[in-house]
Amino acid sequence: MKKAPLYSRSRSPLRSEPAPAAAEVATPAAPTRLARTLAFAARHERRLWAATVLLLLIGFGVWQAQLARAPKALTIEQIDSAMRQSLTDEPLPSPATQAYDNILPSVVRVVGLMTEGDDGSDKEGGTPPERGVGSGVVIIDNGTILTNLHVINGAKHVKVTFSDGLESDAVVLSTQPENDLAVLRAKRIPDDLPAATLRSTADLSPGDQVIAVGFPFGIGPSVSAGIVSGLKREFRSPEGQQMLSNLIQFDAAANPGNSGGPLVTMDGEVVGIVTAILNPSHQRVFIGIGFAVPIENAAAAAGMPPF
Repeated sequence: MKKAPLYSRSRSPLRSEPAPAAAEVATPAAPTRLARTLAFAARHERRLWAATVLLLLIGFGVWQAQLARAPKALTIEQIDSAMRQSLTDEPLPSPATQAYDNILPSVVRVVGLMTEGDDGSDKEGGTPPERGVGSGVVIIDNGTILTNLHVINGAKHVKVTFSDGLESDAVVLSTQPENDLAVLRAKRIPDDLPAATLRSTADLSPGDQVIAVGFPFGIGPSVSAGIVSGLKREFRSPEGQQMLSNLIQFDAAANPGNSGGPLVTMDGEVVGIVTAILNPSHQRVFIGIGFAVPIENAAAAAGMPPF
């Protein structure tokens, strides 16, 4: 019987494979940028670590230097000390000064000329003699002025002088004898004439600071400072002819010529019209007690609505 030939399915090691065609030979791929970078890092690993550490140390040093130069937060004590030093070097104006600056443009000098019985001229030049000198305050910017009735009572002519020096004749619009008040209107007024700010006396209390502004003995404008001494006071004129009530008592210096001027708070607001001073000796000089008509009464004399 014929035997089947035995054979192996593996290729014979003795048989060589045919060489691939020239076109089929594979060329190695070019290394990528990442591969080149990694290769460089691998070759210079120690140097790169040293450079990294050095850069971190330099950055830390720069950060510390910036912190050292940065200003430190001030403490409350340092801020307080700086403010005190600033006020010492450049002190702020006093409250009385600020109040005076606020009210001054609205204050006027009031003169009553030639009372009844004068002949209308003096012996030398024909100028009517002054019979009453007082103060006033502009309450409406059209030239409406509040003053005391006794300043202009009996005068045939009234003249007012504004804070900028402008002089003008004035007419009497109305009077309120029970409060010794008169309302005037100037015939000429300055440009941009400011009216005073009026303030209710409802929250006025003894001890509140006030100033009196006017022309004491014709000198001025002058300012004196004090406090409210009392409220709802009464005053009888030295001649005993008139009793005034519901007055503000104050101790800011006032003398003849202050009459009709404003009594002013530290905010520069008018709370009263100076009207009288008390002196038992009847010498007409200030001894520490002055009186002002509350602005509510004064505003009513000018026909202004109540507060």
